[in-house]
Amino acid sequence: MEISYKNKSRADLVFLILSGFFLGSLTLLNVLGTSRFLDYSFTLFDVEIPFIIAIGVLPYPITFLCTDLISELFGKKQANRVVWMGLTLNVWVFFFVWLSGYLDSPDLNNGIPTVGLINGEVNIPNDYAFYQIRKLTMGATAASMIAYISAQFIDVHIFHFLKEKTKGKKLWLRNNVSTVFSQLIDSIAVILITHYLVKGLPVDANGELTHSLIYFILSGYLFKLLFALVDTIPFYLLTHALTKYLNKEN
Repeated sequence: MEISYKNKSRADLVFLILSGFFLGSLTLLNVLGTSRFLDYSFTLFDVEIPFIIAIGVLPYPITFLCTDLISELFGKKQANRVVWMGLTLNVWVFFFVWLSGYLDSPDLNNGIPTVGLINGEVNIPNDYAFYQIRKLTMGATAASMIAYISAQFIDVHIFHFLKEKTKGKKLWLRNNVSTVFSQLIDSIAVILITHYLVKGLPVDANGELTHSLIYFILSGYLFKLLFALVDTIPFYLLTHALTKYLNKEN
């Protein structure tokens, strides 16, 4: 059910801000996607532990913090509306990224402008970077649409299931459990779809993946899991502060 507050204008403002951060972060993570990977591999007890994350996951924790805040402050129905709006936005981004490359497109070879030779030297067209990013962005957006719709609805469902079971108590429990499960599903789906759809994961000189798929999945998931645990603090603080703010008359 929807939750109403004494001051409707404040409620509208808070909902708009949270929705804006959610949708902005969602768009940013799809544009960044797998265009670059950060390698933070480390050694533990003389064993090298691969830790490679796509830059697209950097704004990702913000999306779950926002949906959890919207769920807590405005109810499941409003949270689901924002999730659907996010899916629509994904389709919108996908369409314009596709359209921008379709209009007046050069000769393409597997989605990339044809590379020719000038005086024996390789000629790399100016459009090469655009089409490479376009290919990865479209792949990341497609993967995100499939993973996102599953992960976000699971996040909202688990959040409210636990809220009912605990009778509105144990805020930390529903915040963490809902995010932990939903982000695991998202991490698996995004990596697998991105790899098999657009071959968007880093490869070595032989064209082989630099690391096993499981390492890419676990690296992304552990990054999200870490921030899911860390965001319990701002989630508590923001829930308390915003609830107090929304119930003020003036």
